[in-house]
Amino acid sequence: MVKQIAPEEVAKRLRNGEDVTIVDVRESSEVATGKIPGAKHIPLGQLALRKSEIDKDQSYIITCQSGNRSKAACGILEALGYKVEDMTGGMNNWTDKTE
Repeated sequence: MVKQIAPEEVAKRLRNGEDVTIVDVRESSEVATGKIPGAKHIPLGQLALRKSEIDKDQSYIITCQSGNRSKAACGILEALGYKVEDMTGGMNNWTDKTE
């Protein structure tokens, strides 16, 4: 079972300066509307191909627009041995800053 994290908790960790790495698995057109500052953009369809861009020794928070693709992405990454948390509700529930 993939660990879930609320958007408010992600925002709190970022504000506290904690080492948080976010991977946004939305399409480019969606990311153009704004993403969490510092988030790495890897569309879900490219995740398996681009997994070398993420470090297995690090923990990641995965986000998408509504929470469905991030859940799928977490399943893929977890199966490959990555440590991931799924941000519930995706960017639809994100109320903090975007870039």
